Amino acid sequence: MFDFVQKHRRLAQVILTLIALTFAVWGIESYTRYAGGGDTVASVNGYDISGREFTEQLRSQQESIRRMFRGQIDPEALDTPEARRAVLDQMIAQRVVFAEAAKRHLFIGRQAVIDAITEAPEFQENGKFSPALYSAYLQQRGVSDAQNVAQLQTQLPMSRLARAVAQTAIVPNALAARLAAIQAQKREIEQARILARPYLDQVKIDDAKVKAYYEAHKDEFRTPERVRAQYVMLSAQALAKQEPVSDAEIQAAYDARAAQYKVEEQRRASHILVKDKAQAEKLAAEVKKSPARFAELAKQASQDPGSAAKGGDLGWFGRGMMVKPFEDAVFEMKQGEVRVVQSEFGFHVVRVTGVQAGRSRPLAEVKKDLADELAQQKGARKFAEAAENFSNAVYEQPDSLAPAAERYKLPVQTTGWIERGRRQELGALDNPKLLSALFSVDAIQNKRNTDAVEVAPNTLVAARVVEHQPARQRELAEVKDDIARELRSREALELARKEGEAKLAELRKGAAAATWSTPREVSRRDAAGLPADALRRVVAADVSKLPAYVGLPTNDGYLLIRISKVSEAPVQGDAKQLAEQTGQMLGAADYESYVASLKGSADISVNSANLEKKQ
Repeated sequence: MFDFVQKHRRLAQVILTLIALTFAVWGIESYTRYAGGGDTVASVNGYDISGREFTEQLRSQQESIRRMFRGQIDPEALDTPEARRAVLDQMIAQRVVFAEAAKRHLFIGRQAVIDAITEAPEFQENGKFSPALYSAYLQQRGVSDAQNVAQLQTQLPMSRLARAVAQTAIVPNALAARLAAIQAQKREIEQARILARPYLDQVKIDDAKVKAYYEAHKDEFRTPERVRAQYVMLSAQALAKQEPVSDAEIQAAYDARAAQYKVEEQRRASHILVKDKAQAEKLAAEVKKSPARFAELAKQASQDPGSAAKGGDLGWFGRGMMVKPFEDAVFEMKQGEVRVVQSEFGFHVVRVTGVQAGRSRPLAEVKKDLADELAQQKGARKFAEAAENFSNAVYEQPDSLAPAAERYKLPVQTTGWIERGRRQELGALDNPKLLSALFSVDAIQNKRNTDAVEVAPNTLVAARVVEHQPARQRELAEVKDDIARELRSREALELARKEGEAKLAELRKGAAAATWSTPREVSRRDAAGLPADALRRVVAADVSKLPAYVGLPTNDGYLLIRISKVSEAPVQGDAKQLAEQTGQMLGAADYESYVASLKGSADISVNSANLEKKQ
């Protein structure tokens, strides 16, 4: 199974993306029963989805969105009832797919997964499994080896089932060609905008409207509880900087790891593989007579298709990467020498084309990396020694962070306003446990230090409140101007949209004109900067009679689009490739339907109250 994921990674990613994104089609509103208790959010065939599991999945997706937008979006804004239902539906879909995989005995043993990991190409270095590459992969994903193996044991059977269903799609070449032609078709468009801004002067908002809006939306005008805080951060990184690694320490570590920095001898060779010794001898004689013909002869005669296409070139390799008789000969030969060698595959006409002698990487070449590694190790040791005493110091002297800061030579830093329950860019303080402590009664009323909280590996933070503002309702007088501006903008936007819809109707009747932009071509493959919702309307428009018109509301008014020309573009790719691409799309759709059928026959119940409960 692992080899499938490796060889067909793109298809696997498409299918697994579908698992994560499209299951919301079969909404959980269809599940009306509930039989369970405690914090259970849903039950699937008798197996519960707990509130803790659901909350972890929801937060994981929010964090993914946050990273995707580099912190420029508040994930809490996405914590809507619709988003919660979609996440739960995804989890339900995963449960029913996993149950079906179990029913079909598609499980993969732990040892089989481990073996597949050690053989995976991305973890190979010089032909061998590299623990360093694998560790870097685990660190990047934020999981342990045991967690990764366990996840693969769960995910790969589901991928196997997804593949089996998706590959059942059969696509006639004629259908594939037609779909490809539709994808390639181009439409020439021009645009005209009706903006809301000019309508602002026509809108009058009286005090009664402002007051009515305020009374109906009071929650929008509440200032949340907030604090400003001081904090001290103890980290391995900060402690390492206080005692830089010396040149003597670097030299000692380099000497102790001499073998690690040894680069083995590398050779480059080309070969022509044949089955007959006489033929090999004849080819070798021709090569010795005319060395420049080696690549030509390899392409003509070699029975190794992989290297023959490259003129016999095998690239650079070290010991242990080729069959022994071949390798022994290559590492005995001089550069440019030609020899016939026999192996289990046949007879090789071998020519050595490059030699790189073994060497040791000098200290200057590895000094920076070695210094960074030693600094991390030193910082981790110092952190382990200091962590408990730091925690005790902020607890035993609760009225100030200064003693702990002075003892460990750390700065006392001050935050801006931190609002309760709102995700903000808070750096080291962006930790639920620490934020909860900052808004506790002890921290706010008694002005005591929080406990030292581990906010990241080898990183502790203790904080204290220096200023507190309770939540309050802003008065109408404070916000009436803001409300009036908002209401004016909304009504101006509505006027612009009504004008746009009327204009669109007149254009379709041929009874109006507009100021159009410079023409440009768009297609399903190339939007040419056109927003996705506008492109969908353009490509779906009836173009049996031109010009054709479409329109849609926008954030700043209304957009009119004239389609003046339709042209068929050349279809890219051969029939087989088109059929494969179409098969993938249809296979994905088949898989989505298959999952919906599994959910339809499953025993599923949802606790709506627990689903909407925020942890």
